[in-house]
Amino acid sequence: MEVGNTTRVTVFVLQGLSNNPQIQIVLFVTFLVIYLLILTVNLLMLLVIRTDSHLHTPMYFFLSHLSFLDAFYASIIVPKLLENLLSKQKTISLLECFTQISLVIFSGGTETCLLSVMAYDRYQAVCRPLLYVGTMNKKVCAGLAGASWAIGMGTGLLNTILLAQQHFCGPNLILSFACEFPLVLLLACSHPSMSVASILTTMVVLGLGTLVLLLGSYTHIIMTALGINSASGQNKIFSTCYSHFLVVTIFYGSGVFRYRTPASGSALEQVLSV
Repeated sequence: MEVGNTTRVTVFVLQGLSNNPQIQIVLFVTFLVIYLLILTVNLLMLLVIRTDSHLHTPMYFFLSHLSFLDAFYASIIVPKLLENLLSKQKTISLLECFTQISLVIFSGGTETCLLSVMAYDRYQAVCRPLLYVGTMNKKVCAGLAGASWAIGMGTGLLNTILLAQQHFCGPNLILSFACEFPLVLLLACSHPSMSVASILTTMVVLGLGTLVLLLGSYTHIIMTALGINSASGQNKIFSTCYSHFLVVTIFYGSGVFRYRTPASGSALEQVLSV
């Protein structure tokens, strides 16, 4: 911290997952293996989709964006987590912290949009199959993917710029293993009304907006499937949407439970964050 007319925090201290050296080693190995698996699987997915001409379809086009985003998202958090598991001083500078927050919001915002776009793609394929090829052409797919990345980038930058304008004078302990927007905002000495309004607006407009699109798409898909007399036809429809629906449930479910839990640094919080 700098001492003068006011005290200003220059670094944050991360609580981490454990202070036990033996447990830290186990966690380091576990997260390193998981991280390498995430990178390997997603990069292989990108390679297969790019090289196999049979997979040059809208569904796999969006899946390639999602795979890249998942590898990118893990790379925002895990390297710093691994570093802190091996160090006694679990610190992170303000610049690193704000960058991490910005990229996390950017990735989360982009993923919500991509998941909605993928649900819309499945809606077109199941409910309007005769028009599917014309509706989901390369130009439309590129535009939807580009819009998803642009929206994510915009929300990440806006919320982080407003957060960076807050004054941090101590304490500087973040009750997590990474910089999370709500936990950092709790440490602000100045009134965070603009940041609170911004993140709430983002959650309502982007979170609920994309959720409504998701639910609308799946409602039409389920109604279409139930209207088919053939059991094999129903199974075919549900099999194409099951994995995507599972990802959506995990993504939104963990996010809702995590940010409805009071910030206390409890084990439950840490598990939900992971």
